[in-house]
Amino acid sequence: MPFPHMSARRLGLPRRAVSQILLTQLAIAAGVVVLATGLFLAPLSSQLDDQAMRRALAIAQSTAADPSMAAGLLDSGASPDSPVQASAERIRRATGAEYVVVLDLDGIRRSHPSPDRIGLPVSTDPSDALAGREVMEIDDGTLGRSARGKVPLVAADGEIVGAVSVGIAYDSVRDRLLGAIPGLLAYAGGALAAGALAAYLLSRRIQRQTRDLAFSDIAGLLAEREAMLHSIREGVIALAPDGRVRLVNDEAARLLGLTPDATGTLAGRPLEDVLGAGRTADVLSGRVTGRDLLTVQGPRVLVANRMPTEDGGAVATLRDRTELEHLSRELDSTRGLIDALRAQDHEHANRLHTLLGLLELGLHEEAVEFVTEVVGVHRTTAEQVTERVHDPLLAALLVGKATVAAERGIPLRLAAATLLPDRLVDPGGLVTILGNLVDNALDAAAGAAAPLVEVELRAEGRTAVLRVRDSGPGVPAARREEIFTEGWSTKRPRAHRERGLGLALVRRLAERQGGSARAGEAADGGAEFSVVLPEALR
Repeated sequence: MPFPHMSARRLGLPRRAVSQILLTQLAIAAGVVVLATGLFLAPLSSQLDDQAMRRALAIAQSTAADPSMAAGLLDSGASPDSPVQASAERIRRATGAEYVVVLDLDGIRRSHPSPDRIGLPVSTDPSDALAGREVMEIDDGTLGRSARGKVPLVAADGEIVGAVSVGIAYDSVRDRLLGAIPGLLAYAGGALAAGALAAYLLSRRIQRQTRDLAFSDIAGLLAEREAMLHSIREGVIALAPDGRVRLVNDEAARLLGLTPDATGTLAGRPLEDVLGAGRTADVLSGRVTGRDLLTVQGPRVLVANRMPTEDGGAVATLRDRTELEHLSRELDSTRGLIDALRAQDHEHANRLHTLLGLLELGLHEEAVEFVTEVVGVHRTTAEQVTERVHDPLLAALLVGKATVAAERGIPLRLAAATLLPDRLVDPGGLVTILGNLVDNALDAAAGAAAPLVEVELRAEGRTAVLRVRDSGPGVPAARREEIFTEGWSTKRPRAHRERGLGLALVRRLAERQGGSARAGEAADGGAEFSVVLPEALR
């Protein structure tokens, strides 16, 4: 349907696009017809002139070939009653020529349609014909303009005794030309009518496709489209039916980390060549279907939606969910800490009641021992972490996770080989990796008979090595690569976010730093996740 808001603002123009296109096509059709007619008429006039001259020459040749014509010229004088005049007039009347003139070597007429001109010199130069050459020309003479043919008149002994000049009235040539014009104009008019009909049908189709907008409307819409696509904070990718990229706005290029090729554009390239193989290409190409599909591209978590177009292509939109995903994970951690604090609050109340009872009973030494034991457990855990992990962010994360693990009844311990100096290049990235792996390990070990989570952090030169082991059911060997795919999870999704992104983010963050992430089997059963990060330490 037309755009109502556009009609009130722009469609007051005197001519719509369809009208301008129709008039342009009619002008082109008329110009082509006129040009074709002119190109036909120009050579037609020359062709008619040539035909008239050749006809005159043929009559002259036939006349000169008559032996009686040369004999009569030699035997008789220049007289209206001579046999030459009689023969020439008979040929003229039979052929429809304007004149048939026989002349002697002196250029004196021996025949002429006007008898009174017999015996007079011819009005044009006969020297070429008397010299033995045949002549075709358009010239003016005593009878007006005519197409002429001149041939020498040869006697029986082979000598030239005169010449024959035959003329075709030029008016007849002009009449033939004028007579051809009506038929030509009829054909031209038919061609113009057919072109006008085709132009009208084409303009009607264009009218439907452009929704009856003016050129200024179309130009304005294109300008608005470009401004809108490149200003919105949502990525847009348009794809052709064959999977090639039609359009990528600035936000989509930023979210996907795309750069133009040597030609300065992404348009026209296959989607797989632009993005590479992976879930993002599968989602955008439609091989994975659904609404609000999550995918990881580089360090970013994206939400993608795809809408097919009428021509078989598609338009996909992308939203950045990286910050929201980080906030969701922080919210999960915060909720875990809150639950742990609630449990600790309940435990502290019990301990205070115990301490109060010991004091009321006068058991002061037992009370001191009880407080020392309780405080020492927490202090020992924090000291163990900070002695082996010198980065404050990682140490704080491990202390918090240890508290949460303790409240869940799962021991979280550091491996004996753990030792990580405070020289990390990207501690935030390692916090994300370690937090995801520890959360997964706690969830996996929660149902085990003897739950345990072990963390190992160590440095090998400038390379950081991280391992997290759990006593859970482990990961089958056939699925150890699949678990790093976006959207894969064995857990029920929470209300505020999707599952299946943690391990995908772990691998992407590791690969972004040139490292690797893989899953294996722990020595005493369960799963072991290993992350190697080259150049992770200064």
